[in-house]
Amino acid sequence: MIELYHSVSARSFRVLWLLEELGLPYRLKMLPFPPRAMARSFLELNPLGTVPLLIDGEQRLTESSAICQFLCDFVPGTSLKVAPGDAAYAAYLNWLFMSDATLTFPLTLVLRYTHFEPPERRQPQVAQDYARWFLGRLRAVESATSQHEYLCAERFTAADIAVSYALMLSEFLDMSSQWGPATQAYWQRLRARPAFVRSLAIERQAAIEQGVDPTPSPLLRP
Repeated sequence: MIELYHSVSARSFRVLWLLEELGLPYRLKMLPFPPRAMARSFLELNPLGTVPLLIDGEQRLTESSAICQFLCDFVPGTSLKVAPGDAAYAAYLNWLFMSDATLTFPLTLVLRYTHFEPPERRQPQVAQDYARWFLGRLRAVESATSQHEYLCAERFTAADIAVSYALMLSEFLDMSSQWGPATQAYWQRLRARPAFVRSLAIERQAAIEQGVDPTPSPLLRP
């Protein structure tokens, strides 16, 4: 059975939500955040000390966007995947990997240099610059969702799940008021999906049962 190592509201939420959308069986292992510091034994499984870690037999993956692509291959014919040869395939792949490399990356620096570093190491100018970088790149989402309900293929796909985490993290950083109206409406559509709501409840309950603080990781403070 698939095992997912996850911290509350970390990037691994992409994987948890996708597993729920796909209906695949899995075991959820909750870790305190950041696991590389708070769960040192986890380094034996993932030397990076990061989440997600997905284990399926001999297969191990640690990149959330790659895991989304991997999992969709488990369910032949799923509408959450865009297949090679489909006219929307290139757009699907582009959104899937833009989600982390372009959209989530700058937010991690905002989070680090406003909240996670000790006061003497915080860098307000760095945080402001990367917040502007994120908002500039978010224009791509605004453009796409002002014309279509979802990012590609005229339907909800794993690309929407991947991009949604950047929106979730941005909301935790109190930046959602700076999104365009189409992006705000898009986020409301995503978070209303039953599997999204269910995933929030599942991670909270699992954290409590496994003795992990259920506070969303981006809201934790040193």
